[in-house]
Amino acid sequence: MTEPRQQRAVKTREAIIYAAAQIFDECGYSGASISKIMEHAGVTQGGMYFHFKSKQELARVVMAKQQEFVSFPAGDPGLQRLIDLTFFMAHALQTNVLVRASVRLSVEQGEFGKPDATAYHEWVDQLCFFLYAARDRGELLDDVVEREVAALLTGAFAGVQIYSNIATGRADLTDRLVSLWRYTLPALAPAHVRAKLVLRPHVQEQAA
Repeated sequence: MTEPRQQRAVKTREAIIYAAAQIFDECGYSGASISKIMEHAGVTQGGMYFHFKSKQELARVVMAKQQEFVSFPAGDPGLQRLIDLTFFMAHALQTNVLVRASVRLSVEQGEFGKPDATAYHEWVDQLCFFLYAARDRGELLDDVVEREVAALLTGAFAGVQIYSNIATGRADLTDRLVSLWRYTLPALAPAHVRAKLVLRPHVQEQAA
């Protein structure tokens, strides 16, 4: 039976996005080309331009889907969950080309238009949710300002993963995150809270 046209179109669009992510991850925005993406996706020029009018448009779609590319396991919100999220994201960067491409494009976006901080703002909002929960659970020091910390952690994670990628291809990203948290947590949580926190990824999240 012939596949419905709408279903074929959805599959073609997803194939193009995945192929683009692979090329953007490997070559960066400047080194990528529509022809490379078309060849990798196995689509015609007509199929490509039906869904995406330019490389710039395709890059923005990949970049905008950053949080959609990762499904975080469910769990109780709070400081431990916030820590777990950073390790889960680190694992995603090591194993998920869609996430890597989206993050790389977020860094390189000045090459294809006006910088857009939406992806970073979304991460700040996500981290704020866990920090507010940590506040409700009595896990934070009195002088901690949740949104300031969320912005700081977002920037710190971005810098750590870039450094790790350049230095080791992100092979040591987990160890660098452990150091980040070891030196950050004393400014966020009292000693009795820190004593209960685990600064390593959970096994089930690593296997995701």
